[in-house]
Amino acid sequence: MAYDGQPIARPLTDGMGRTISYLRLSVTDRCDLRCTYCMAERPDFLPRRDLLTPDEIDRLAEAFISRGVSKLRLTGGEPLVRRDFAGIVRRLGRHVRSGALDELTLTTNATLLAQHAVLLADSGVRRINVSLDSLDPETYRRVTRGGDLSKALDGIGAAHQQGIRIKINVVALREDNAQELPGIIAWAHGEGHDVSIIEVMPMAETGVDRRRQFLPLSAVREELEKRWTLTPSAHRTGGPSRYWEVAETGGRLGFITPLTNNFCEGCNRVRVTATGRLVLCLGQEDGTDLRSVLRSGDGQALDDTIDRALLGKPERHGFEEAYAAGTQAVTRGMNTTGG
Repeated sequence: MAYDGQPIARPLTDGMGRTISYLRLSVTDRCDLRCTYCMAERPDFLPRRDLLTPDEIDRLAEAFISRGVSKLRLTGGEPLVRRDFAGIVRRLGRHVRSGALDELTLTTNATLLAQHAVLLADSGVRRINVSLDSLDPETYRRVTRGGDLSKALDGIGAAHQQGIRIKINVVALREDNAQELPGIIAWAHGEGHDVSIIEVMPMAETGVDRRRQFLPLSAVREELEKRWTLTPSAHRTGGPSRYWEVAETGGRLGFITPLTNNFCEGCNRVRVTATGRLVLCLGQEDGTDLRSVLRSGDGQALDDTIDRALLGKPERHGFEEAYAAGTQAVTRGMNTTGG
């Protein structure tokens, strides 16, 4: 099943005819922060014995790469809290060196990034997403339930020093950071980083009312356009962000709008949880166990299981309906699913 540089004979295609070229692979559900929009203050984490081993992660990634996945994002939880993360990312880096992967990247809160920046650069990681919702230490501490902003900023600086490109992901929170968004954008662009602003999504129970947190990005963009000149950009990274160029800052700004502007038509993504469950849509209760098939050692069975599962990939997520009803679209937390 190893990728040998030959053209992909059988690309991954879902039941809507969409080609899947992007895998978000979670390595842990654990995190050193407890962001109010992501997880409960006292989450029940999975036993470590239930997680895929580094070898299983490697074989699963190879299975997807051999079928045309060209972008692989490591997620969590916080991927850098996994004790054997270094070995995982080093092994996966060979797919970048061989040309099988166009991009190996990850999403991180950056609090442990300073210790891992050299490792990531050496493993072929050229770009990362950093979740950062405030530049005010007290607001950051409140939203993350105890986080230290200085650690995240140190991590961002260390990665930047290694030549890793950084996109700052900001969840727009009406009661926490709405007034701070222009400042975060200006700071990020001044540091040479792209920014994406994200609408909060109704996933699982976190102890906080999502409807009180929700801030529509149509309103955010309207306010930003009173300050700056925003021009649509053709830039794409493979994810759901739609980008704009900000003339006054010289930077790029993305909007991810699961609630106000559905983007499912062009979805090219699937997720695999840290326990090997294939999640076809972030906003639907679906999933197929790949771990048991993987452990059987039957590569063809794994291929066939993935193909059958993809036929059931939903046409669209259910976030709008869940928000309107005041419920959660799914019972999985973001840290369980993988960002």
